[in-house]
Amino acid sequence: MASPEASAPAGDVAAQTAAVEVEPIRLPSHEDMKMQDTYNNCVVRSVMSGVMGGGLGVMMGLFLGALENPVMAEEMTARQQIVYQAKQMGRRSMGNAKTFAVMGLIFSAVECVVEKARARHDVTNSAVAGCVTGGALAVKGGPQAACMGCAGFAAFSVAIEKFMDRHT
Repeated sequence: MASPEASAPAGDVAAQTAAVEVEPIRLPSHEDMKMQDTYNNCVVRSVMSGVMGGGLGVMMGLFLGALENPVMAEEMTARQQIVYQAKQMGRRSMGNAKTFAVMGLIFSAVECVVEKARARHDVTNSAVAGCVTGGALAVKGGPQAACMGCAGFAAFSVAIEKFMDRHT
């Protein structure tokens, strides 16, 4: 059995479009709108980014901590090596968790505030957020380190935005 589109002549556009079903537009429910409003809150978005960044830091710390070998591995018993590895993984996890949590929190907060202030959703917001985040993370190294952190993190943020093609 042939479809209506196949049986209609090539020039009969009305017959071809009549066979296409159009789905009705579904309006968002009250719960959907409340969830969207909640997520659009800069504080909620920043806290969520900080928590997810901390989780990523823990996982990276566990992975990278497991790769380290003790300097005196030949002189340690198996039990001593396991204890040493566990402590290294714990230290590395906590350090990475703090760094990634702060990075996610700052970046997300600045990007959200800049986006709301400019009333635009584009790459400039990511560049500004990257600059502030990179500068804030490198501020302990002095002004030159803060400037390098700002430029590096801003460039990285723009590159990621272009790669992900979020803003066309």
